[in-house]
Amino acid sequence: MLVNMNKNRNLRQKYIGDRFFYQKILAIAVPIMIQNGITNFVSLLDNIMVGQVGTAQMSGVSIVNQLIFVYNVCLFGGLSGAGIFTSQYYGRGDDEGILHTFRYKLWTGVLLTALVTVIFLTGGSALVRLYLNGSPAENEQVLQYSLGYLRVMLIGFPAFMLAQLYASTMKDCGETVVPMQAGVLAVFVNLLFNYLLIYGKFGFPKMGVLGAAVATVLSRYVEMAIVMIRMHLDQKTYSYMKGVYRTLAVPARLTRSFTVKGAPLLVNEALWSMGMAALAQCYSVRGLDVVAGMNISNTINNLFLVVMISMGNAVGIIVGQLLGAGKMQEAKDTDNKLLVFSIMAVIPAALVMFLFAPLFPKLYNTTQEIRTLAARFIMLQAVFMPMHAILNAAYFTLRSGGRTMITFLFDSVFITCVSVPIAFVLSRLTQMHVLMIFTFVNLADLMKCVIGYVMVKKNIWMQNLTAED
Repeated sequence: MLVNMNKNRNLRQKYIGDRFFYQKILAIAVPIMIQNGITNFVSLLDNIMVGQVGTAQMSGVSIVNQLIFVYNVCLFGGLSGAGIFTSQYYGRGDDEGILHTFRYKLWTGVLLTALVTVIFLTGGSALVRLYLNGSPAENEQVLQYSLGYLRVMLIGFPAFMLAQLYASTMKDCGETVVPMQAGVLAVFVNLLFNYLLIYGKFGFPKMGVLGAAVATVLSRYVEMAIVMIRMHLDQKTYSYMKGVYRTLAVPARLTRSFTVKGAPLLVNEALWSMGMAALAQCYSVRGLDVVAGMNISNTINNLFLVVMISMGNAVGIIVGQLLGAGKMQEAKDTDNKLLVFSIMAVIPAALVMFLFAPLFPKLYNTTQEIRTLAARFIMLQAVFMPMHAILNAAYFTLRSGGRTMITFLFDSVFITCVSVPIAFVLSRLTQMHVLMIFTFVNLADLMKCVIGYVMVKKNIWMQNLTAED
């Protein structure tokens, strides 16, 4: 009995933190959670507003947002590579190191944004057509809505890039409140102008889908202005930003280090996001109803994923700073507790999402068939959410220690070599229902879940990247 009590006590000490531990975690995670939660809630309202205009409009916006998602994730990957160093530089109090990572991220963001803009301008029509599997009339209608929406959204890319550059640097240094404030104000601007421009209220033009795009672009510039002004005016808090634009040069040795560690992360995010787009394309083979149904379910899913995403960010920030400070044992102990907390935090969200799945699609002005399909997608996403919480926490743990090549194999190689082939074969060579295809694709992630857990437990992520500097 005594042995069992001691064993249970040891397990609690290993995986459960004290009150101060959770206060520290929540101080970082909650602002991110609030920002992402409000952002995704407004995205839900935005989606509903467009859905009220018509199913074709909703499908067109959904397809473009799937393509833009690839850019967003690539930008995240490009900034995150140097961001690993930012967290560790901050952990050891090296302002000059943070400046170098900022400048490197700026170059990465500018080049990536320019490249993606050219691709969308020259090949946007061809990319959209990959998702069109309805009648010729339906396809042409959705295509026109998609291209109009895309052209306006491109105007917001520079602002989105700069907002993410500044906000990610703040977050890497443990400041999550200002990005939250900027994000919250931006989404309310988005919501307000959605209402005014989609429906033409209070004398504003009735622009439909184009109005939704204009509102989003306006919100991007609002968010950018807030984070940039705050960081440059408050030189006391953000001392590492002093003289940031005196030069844009980054020392060659650091450029090599950032690139060696960051390139796999950028390529990983690019391939992963393209893999997700490919999965959506495979599902779309079953018709435009599937595109509309998945649009609804993904919007709801994103709203409930804020807990998982926020905990992943907390893992990357806190563990990265401990590694940079050379506190290896504390980093290991903290990561154990964060892994367990991530899973426990997600389970209630998954239960709510599952129970209310049939009600969410009723908010949309669409057919009953699409509503039913969306509800079933939502239920399946809820069932797999705890598994994805484990994957997310493992991914950020490995990334915090700079193991970007492993995350590359763990993440994008898996989706490219396993998930997409499964979806491709089942969608093209069988008559299997799209819900079954979706289930088999997600079940394959169980392998990745086991691999990720093993790699984290082997402590291969525990390294201080800034020690050599």
